[in-house]
Amino acid sequence: MNTRTGLYLLIGMNLALLTLVLVQQVQPAFAEAEPGMLRGRGLEIVDSQGRVRASISIIPPERSASGVDQPETVLLRLITERGRPSVKIAATERSSGLSFAGPTGTRDTYVILQAEGNVSSLKLRNENGHEQVTTPDQPGPLVDR
Repeated sequence: MNTRTGLYLLIGMNLALLTLVLVQQVQPAFAEAEPGMLRGRGLEIVDSQGRVRASISIIPPERSASGVDQPETVLLRLITERGRPSVKIAATERSSGLSFAGPTGTRDTYVILQAEGNVSSLKLRNENGHEQVTTPDQPGPLVDR
């Protein structure tokens, strides 16, 4: 076999290999019948400036400074553009709750809906310090505390 024949044979094999690779890449893409599962230890959603605006996290159990054991907690936060977590949904083995905080600049304006053990409650508090707590055991309207 002379050099020219060997060169043509090598070029032909390269073209055949290139054709095979291109044919495999050109096939249409199909969506999966069932979407896959997204798994992770937490999730953060950020806005166009890179600020965290929503998060889902798992907070490990710990002991507070006062010595109270805090259970593992799953926490969803919705955060304003100024960084205030205004909506929180939390769940532990012993309790679950939902809270809405007042706008930025307030400290004591909030709503808490909570179920702890076999007791549920709704707590409303205004910035002026007025607070109302109600439970299913209380008859009639909300009681001012």
